[in-house]
Amino acid sequence: MKQPNMEELKERYVAFVNSRKSLVISSQDEQGVPFISYAPYVQLGGKLYIYISRISDHYRYVENNAHIHVMLINDESASPNVFARERVRWVCESQNLGNERYEEIFTLFDERFGDKMMGMLRGLDFSLFELTPSSGRYVVGFGQAFDVDLSGERFEHVVVDRKDK
Repeated sequence: MKQPNMEELKERYVAFVNSRKSLVISSQDEQGVPFISYAPYVQLGGKLYIYISRISDHYRYVENNAHIHVMLINDESASPNVFARERVRWVCESQNLGNERYEEIFTLFDERFGDKMMGMLRGLDFSLFELTPSSGRYVVGFGQAFDVDLSGERFEHVVVDRKDK
């Protein structure tokens, strides 16, 4: 099997992460039942930030679970094969930061989603969460999975020994 061009794939990974505007959130309710949702996000300093409403179900699930999973996934229409959609997921530690201070992060939200939208949301019941990613996995096609960190500094090809089959 041909060895992947790691530098090209790492650049593709970073571009993919930077091109997404929302992430999928996997959390659990109070009974441990899985719950899936999504939220717009920004990143800064190796962390992801989401701004979510206190009345949403995922608010309390993210707040009450120290560890959640998040995923970025390519649109089906942009994928040559839905079985191998480009995607990345991370295990994250979540922390509720509230709605005050953190102007540098809110400026990123303003730039990405519009200051009028963010101004309106900041007047509502929203709260900023900091997600600190740890282990991650990026998949770009069949046989092309990589263990990653958010920045792409860690980018290790996952190889499965097919002799066990």
